[in-house]
Amino acid sequence: MKLATLDWVLILAFFAVFLIIGIIVAKRSGKDTQEFFLSGRNMPWWLLGISMVATTFSADTPNLVTDIVRQHGVSGNWVWWTFLITGMLTVFVYAKLWRRSKVLTDLQFYELRYSGKEAAFLRGFRAIYLGVFFNVMIMASVCLAAIKIGGIMFGLAPWECVLYASIVTVIYSSIGGLRGVIFTDFLQFIVAMVGSVWAAYYIVNMPEIGGLQNLLAHENVSDKLNFLPDFNDSKSLLVLLIIPIAVQWWSVWYPGAEPGGGGYIAQRMLSAKDEKNAIGATLLFNVAHYALRPWPWIIIALASLVLYPQLADIGNEFPNAVLGHDLGYSAMLTNLPAGLLGLVVASLIAAFMSTISTHLNWGSSYISLDFYKRFVKPEASEKELVAVGRFSTVILMVFAALLALALSSALSTFAILLQIGAGTGLIFILRWFWWRVNAYSEITGMIVSFVMALFFEFTDFGLEDYEKLIYGVAITTICWIGVTLLTRPTDTSTLSSFYNAVTPYGNGWKPFKKIASENNIELKKTHDVFTIDLASMLLGIVFVYSSLFATGYIIYGNTLGAVVLIGIAVISAFFIFKFWKRK
Repeated sequence: MKLATLDWVLILAFFAVFLIIGIIVAKRSGKDTQEFFLSGRNMPWWLLGISMVATTFSADTPNLVTDIVRQHGVSGNWVWWTFLITGMLTVFVYAKLWRRSKVLTDLQFYELRYSGKEAAFLRGFRAIYLGVFFNVMIMASVCLAAIKIGGIMFGLAPWECVLYASIVTVIYSSIGGLRGVIFTDFLQFIVAMVGSVWAAYYIVNMPEIGGLQNLLAHENVSDKLNFLPDFNDSKSLLVLLIIPIAVQWWSVWYPGAEPGGGGYIAQRMLSAKDEKNAIGATLLFNVAHYALRPWPWIIIALASLVLYPQLADIGNEFPNAVLGHDLGYSAMLTNLPAGLLGLVVASLIAAFMSTISTHLNWGSSYISLDFYKRFVKPEASEKELVAVGRFSTVILMVFAALLALALSSALSTFAILLQIGAGTGLIFILRWFWWRVNAYSEITGMIVSFVMALFFEFTDFGLEDYEKLIYGVAITTICWIGVTLLTRPTDTSTLSSFYNAVTPYGNGWKPFKKIASENNIELKKTHDVFTIDLASMLLGIVFVYSSLFATGYIIYGNTLGAVVLIGIAVISAFFIFKFWKRK
């Protein structure tokens, strides 16, 4: 496929802007680690919220949604829609706790919450496990999207795609730090949203599609429009809705939707001006991530079923591409005209760069602060730590690019990542509210979940992905709870320091309060009201789902359904802000 001169001008202009932003903020970002990894802890909620959304607006996300819709219909998106539950838990419960902890990275939390050599080991091991291995896997899945888009739209070989897509990202990420990432995220989000909405509008009105009504009435599409799985199909209901709601959201560690917060979401919360800005940022992120963005992708995915009803149809049209249902999105974009095509390609590049740059900065923070400074050279200067961060940024990108060449499907990669984190999510929720959780709990959960993932990957018992997930969650949870009860708790002084720093609420600390009282240790009183936070969380879930499906009903032409859901969303928003003012 050939791009017009206008398309190339738009694409190159965005590259230039991103580089300029990185260069402008480079001097300030290189001042010290707090500037490089947390942008000076003075970011406003709206900029941080948009940055979070831009990060999850990765080039592989529309591919993943297309893969899901083509195979399972709109209702198949519940496999990631249910992560809203843990997202809202982070907004109203965990955002303020993270901000109070005042750590530089979420891994520094381990030596704030736990004690002894086991806490130090956990911090160091997680720095490599998450910052390198897991992080590289995530970035590789994003690079896979670049490979598929580049293969179809430019006719590039896989190695060319990852090379060209990575160079500019590495440059501005390594010199601009988190501040450069956040500023470019703002522009990238605007470009990505405009590109996806405009592309969806154009594609729907192509002669081959014939408008929105013809699309929705098409025989290949009409049975894929339901918001909920078919209740008469017990397997689809179990896989697409029941397991995600009953098990997945609280039990699985997945980047961007970590139970209890964590990863780059925690990094953004820690860089906020204060607690209110941290809460506002995560609220904006969850609203935009689940309610605002999905429909343009869904519409394009549905349209792909008209032009390419079978996977073989995509393969026949694009014989040199890495074949998969996720190719449907890129295949449809080849129909765009000059100018719009350049904007959409630029938006996909922006989405890729936003996600990769965040993961590079996040992963390099682990390597520099949680591994190098903590275990290799504690006396390292701030400038040396920034240099280590910049160097590790380059190395992480190289590893991710190499791994991407071995991957094939967005949906299969998503399943692998879920399985690796299966069973660990509950630890990240309870470690703030149950005093008995210790470093051995987390070490056990991490090791068992990883071993189970490898076991299921390299053995064949005829189990499906959802069965592997359930077994992984059950075995991992049993193991880490058992180890928790059999090992000694964190020492009293560490627990009291942690409690006084974050003042967590909940009955899980009552036994420790008794121990502290017996040892004449003074603990602060918590002023948080759990019932209000829980109510706000539930209202937030109702608000976002109502908004998401109200938009769907508007697209489907169901005016009554849209009005009812909009009313529910408005009422939910009213009570959320009413509760917020009471706190």
